[in-house]
Amino acid sequence: MDSPKARPLEYEPIVPMAGHASHLSLEGMHGSVEVPHSGAGFWRQWRAFVGPAILISVGYMDPGNWSTDLSGGAEYKYRLLWVVGAASLMAIFMQVISARLGVATGKDLAQCCRDWYPKWTRWPNWLLCEIAIGACDLAEALGSAVAINLLSHGHITLFWAMIITSADVLLLLALQGFGMRTIEAVVLVLVSTIAVCYFAEIFVLPATQPSFLEMARAFVHPSLHGVGYPNDPQTMAFLAIGIIGATVMPHNLYLHSALVQSRKFQRDEDSIRTAIRFNTIDSTVALIVAFFVNAAILVLAAMVFFNKTSATAGGQMYTFDANTDWIRVAYLTLAPLLGTVAASFLFAIALLASGQSSTITGTLAGQVVMEGFMHWRMAPWLRRILTRALAILPAILIIGIRGNSSVNDLLNLSQVVLALQLPLAMFPMLHFASSRKRMGRWKLGWFLLSTGWISAVLITLMDIYGLPDSIRQAWAVIRGA
Repeated sequence: MDSPKARPLEYEPIVPMAGHASHLSLEGMHGSVEVPHSGAGFWRQWRAFVGPAILISVGYMDPGNWSTDLSGGAEYKYRLLWVVGAASLMAIFMQVISARLGVATGKDLAQCCRDWYPKWTRWPNWLLCEIAIGACDLAEALGSAVAINLLSHGHITLFWAMIITSADVLLLLALQGFGMRTIEAVVLVLVSTIAVCYFAEIFVLPATQPSFLEMARAFVHPSLHGVGYPNDPQTMAFLAIGIIGATVMPHNLYLHSALVQSRKFQRDEDSIRTAIRFNTIDSTVALIVAFFVNAAILVLAAMVFFNKTSATAGGQMYTFDANTDWIRVAYLTLAPLLGTVAASFLFAIALLASGQSSTITGTLAGQVVMEGFMHWRMAPWLRRILTRALAILPAILIIGIRGNSSVNDLLNLSQVVLALQLPLAMFPMLHFASSRKRMGRWKLGWFLLSTGWISAVLITLMDIYGLPDSIRQAWAVIRGA
């Protein structure tokens, strides 16, 4: 029998007592997936545990990522490629730690904060999480609206497309009947298709092959200074923070620690070790794929848009300037491979799928933080309507006043809001995961301990460094400058 010292109470599974209300987050999913015994073969274990990181990785390839990557490549060529790489690496560390916390404690991050921090922290933590989720949902809504605009060949304006996408809660509820794995499989096929096209352009087509030496120099000599488009006064720090905010997302840290508990594994030492191992592999593989997709988008944007005032595709001339909404012309990066019509259709479908799939994870994250911090339960459809309304109303107002020219600004602004929220999720997570009292023998080892804290400090320092410019840019977006 294990001694109390070897099996501390803090990482026993949370089991609701008979006659008492359950406070499990995502209760319908909790322990719903059977896993084989810890001694089973690698591939049997892998098939059982793979999934949570796929759901998480969809958020790393959402319209917000595409917007910041496109802006980075178009305005600064490869100079921000190192930020995409660094952010992806930090995302791997953070998601691995989040999964480990959920497996070892039997609690998600929101539940840990509620149970182990003073009561007065619950409300501010929950409200700030909701702001971050709303900012993320704004990006998904804008991405979906751009996709609808492209699919209608401009006949549906962005204003009306935003109103249409505000009703996607009905589509989401209908699709959920097919099961989460089916939905994500379809989305991954679509996103994988566009990724294959980007890679073919980079490595196959001579006209769009980048300078790999220049790309390597961008990685080796990171910088946050430089001039992008002619006469553009914007510093690189604002966009770099947006890239980090689009990559390392605070709500994903809460969600991942809950999703890993959907696997019904035993609480013995071997089973917990196996769960941690396969969730680590799952997270690493899924986020490496997401990195290559984001890097490819930035590189192709640099090849097609950087330092150019126009491009010709399908016999039509497209002009660019410092105010161009890059996500609305992003399909031109696929035109050399597919032609303008096919590129526009494929990009719009993938963008729509990305936005819709990301709303699923956003809704799940909203449930996790609400139930974890406040122990409130709400029907998913009502939760979805409230989140979408709070995120979409400001966007509809700004687009209605300013027109179609504000999409990229709004997308990038949403990612900056996410980046500023990140420290409030990272530091509590690292605090708990570093604690032997909370994690027992599964506390972070020296490698994850050092890389996790270094990542958190670097992200926070970048936030502080870019905060003045972020506030200036945010105010410019709001007042329409």
